[in-house]
Amino acid sequence: MSAIQIDITNEQTRLAIDEPRLREAILAVLAGQGVTRGAISVAVVDDPAIHALNVRYLQHDYATDVLSFVLEEGDGYVEGEVIVSADTAIAGSTRFGWQPMDELLLYAVHGTLHLTGLDDHSPEEIAEMRALEVRYLAPFGLVPPWRDAEQPSAATAPSGVIAAGPVAEGPAL
Repeated sequence: MSAIQIDITNEQTRLAIDEPRLREAILAVLAGQGVTRGAISVAVVDDPAIHALNVRYLQHDYATDVLSFVLEEGDGYVEGEVIVSADTAIAGSTRFGWQPMDELLLYAVHGTLHLTGLDDHSPEEIAEMRALEVRYLAPFGLVPPWRDAEQPSAATAPSGVIAAGPVAEGPAL
């Protein structure tokens, strides 16, 4: 039994979810970032649901691709939630020319990287985040659509907002 528990909840109907692939990617990110113990809750939702969560917890009045909430962390341990939007993945996949589940996998990788302490506010942080996304998507045969761009922008890569530290009343989806 793994020292990392991953629970996946699918609360939308537009996109078929490959749960084993999603779980494998999240475990790879956690292992690669030195997390050996923890519990991650992943919720796949639609745009109205992620919009409501974005307003409630971050006061951002729009739908987004991924939200990450660190509930507890310690040395080699993380407990958190990653919420991804299937609707946004479908729209993004059309825009970037790859499969919706591949776009959703990118969001999950991005959100999980946030759980491990990475951020993407400065150009240096963005470059590190993008390099790690490429690294963790490669075993799935995926190359992010922005891979060859000199400087990926927010318009071409996940936004990955994060609520750092414990959330008093986590989303618990």
